Amino acid sequence: MRINLSSMANSWKKVGMITASILLTAGSALAQCSICTKTASQLGKESAEGLNGGIIYLMIVPFLVAGYIGYRWWRQEKQQS
Repeated sequence: MRINLSSMANSWKKVGMITASILLTAGSALAQCSICTKTASQLGKESAEGLNGGIIYLMIVPFLVAGYIGYRWWRQEKQQS
């Protein structure tokens, strides 16, 4: 079985671009549900920004874990071929 490295490199470039886009725009996103928005409006500006940062942090950690697992899986598959 021959692997087309050019095609695989293009696929990884696309995945990298999408991942970078998501991570770069995540900081500016308003990541609040309706309950969090109501709570944040009662807290004041500084506390609301802290709440937003916490929500973003909680969102990013599962993606990093999944990315790490995916990378390890990819590396193991590459070693087996």
